[in-house]
Formats: sequence, C-alpha cells, structure tokens
Amino acid sequence: MSEELDKRKKKILQAIIEEYIETAEPVSSGNLVEELNCSSATIRNEMAELEKIGFLEKPHTSAGRVPSQKGYRYYVDELVRDDKISKKEMEIIRDRLETRVNDLEELTKIATTTLSEITHYTTIAIAPDVQNHTIIDIKFVLLGSRVLMAVILTDSGIIRESIIKFDEDITQEQVDDLTFLFKNKLVGKPLETMNGPLEEFIMTEMKTGINIIKKVIEEINKIIVDSQKIYLDGANKVVDMPEFKKVDVAKDFLNVLDAKDLVADVLNTGMADDINIYIGEETEKEELKNFSIVTFNHLVEGRDIGTIGIIGPTRMDYSKVISVMKYISKKLNDDFKKGKY
Repeated sequence: MSEELDKRKKKILQAIIEEYIETAEPVSSGNLVEELNCSSATIRNEMAELEKIGFLEKPHTSAGRVPSQKGYRYYVDELVRDDKISKKEMEIIRDRLETRVNDLEELTKIATTTLSEITHYTTIAIAPDVQNHTIIDIKFVLLGSRVLMAVILTDSGIIRESIIKFDEDITQEQVDDLTFLFKNKLVGKPLETMNGPLEEFIMTEMKTGINIIKKVIEEINKIIVDSQKIYLDGANKVVDMPEFKKVDVAKDFLNVLDAKDLVADVLNTGMADDINIYIGEETEKEELKNFSIVTFNHLVEGRDIGTIGIIGPTRMDYSKVISVMKYISKKLNDDFKKGKY
C-alpha cells in the first residue's frame, strides 16, 4: 500500500467500513461522532482527505461516504480484526467437526457447510487434490463381458471408481491379470504415477490386448486428473442483501454460481495454508467485479484437505469471515494432531 495513514485516519476509515458493513448505508460524520469522540467537523475533514486519496467514495444520492475497493484492501491488510467469533459459534464449529468421517472429502464438505452456517455467506469448496495421495489398494471387477469396474483406495480414505466399457469381450483371467499387475505397480505409490511409463510397463508385462489396457489406463486417468469435486453451500444466503436488489448484480451472482469453475479458478490461485482475499476487480474476472472472495487452502500435517472459499458482496464482513476461517483451521489442525482423522 503506497499511502500510510496516521492513527486518526486509520481509526476513522475502520469505523466507516465497519459501519457500512453493518448497515449498507453511506456513512456520514454524524454517525461517528459518539464512537470516535471527535467533532463532526474534524471527522468531515478527515473523510474528505480519505476520499481524496481514494479510500472512500461519495455516492451521488447521499452526503455520506462508502468504502472504495482501495479502502477495503487497506482495511483487510492493515485494520481487520480476527477475533470476531463468539463462544457459541466456537461450540458449533467444534460440534460439527466432531462428526466421524470416512475420508477427507467428507471433512471438506462439513467444514464448508459449517462456514456458511456461521457467516451467512455462500461457500464454495474444492475437494482435496488426490493426485499426491498414496494408493493402498486397487482392484477390477468384471460386471459383464464388456464392462469392468475399477476401484482405487487411497491412504486418505478417498475412493475413486470408474465403469469402463469395451468394444470387445474380456475374460476373468484378463481381469485377474490387470488386478495383479496394477497392484504390483501402483500400491504404495502416489496416484500421479498413473502416466505414460505405467502404460509402457503394463504393455510389456501383460498378455491382454493393447486396446483393453489403453482403455483401462485412459479411464483411470480421468477419475484421477478430473476428480476435483466442487461443493456449494448457502447459495440462498445472500439474496436478502441490499446489493442483490440490483438486477444486474443478482444476475451476475447466479451466473457465477452456475459456472462454479470461475470461483474454482480463484480458489486454485491462492497461497497454500494462508487466507487469501480477492476484492472486486482484483480477481481479473469481469463476472466477479461486484464480489469479494476469501479463500483458504487447508494443509494439515502436510495433507491437503481441500480449498474453501466464501463469496459475497464487497461489503463483506471480512472480520467475521477471517475469524471463523482461522478457528476452523485451528480446530482441524488440533484434531489431526490428536489422530481424530
């Protein structure tokens, strides 16, 4: 941030942004006199300075001020609190995350739902990237003369299945060969091992037809590479917010939710194990210019448990969102260290 604000300007900017987040109404000097213990004239002068350097904007229909994108950015970088979470909310998070899960994807879904429940924003999450997870079992089941099911189990408990259809008959003997060879080559290795060298190995070691082998590897690759699942929760949470009374903003939001990959792209660009905040045009995506996205990529004990993001208006309660995200992250880390997952 090029500008450095003095203590009074920081206090006034913080008060304006938090008042605007709370009320969705432009903030005038009179709103802040009691809170800041300053005269109205002093506050007006400081507000004029903050507007001059681009931290505040003046709507045409009001004498008050609202934060600019630049103002929000300064706020989240320098002024935001991370303790805006109640004991009751902590209890809810602890209760939700105590739920027994079979795999990390299920844990991601629970964390996503909990985050939406407490913040009242829409959450979008990307399930863990399984390519680096270790294979502990792989098997093939013949479902018909030309239909095969492949099942892969990883060390995180995540199961990947694929139904493979062939243009020629396959026998149980060929299926047994597939299971034996794939297990020998893949068990104990990361899923990303499923690539060109594996195909070459199988081709040279196996008597099964080349077309069958190629088809199996192709289909398994699909469930590995294209398997990052996207979860959405709380899509209805924002419809009553003032911003969404504008038809164009509401339409943009619905389009974003319909094309979840837009937000997924943003989620995938964040730094691992850190909270990342994108305000309005910072995403460089036209469809997201009216929204803010806060993301967190959870790496717990070196294990990827997915990336969770919150999407809402730029008038987002960043303090609440960050506080809740940090507490969920702490709880997950503590529980992993205790061996609960």
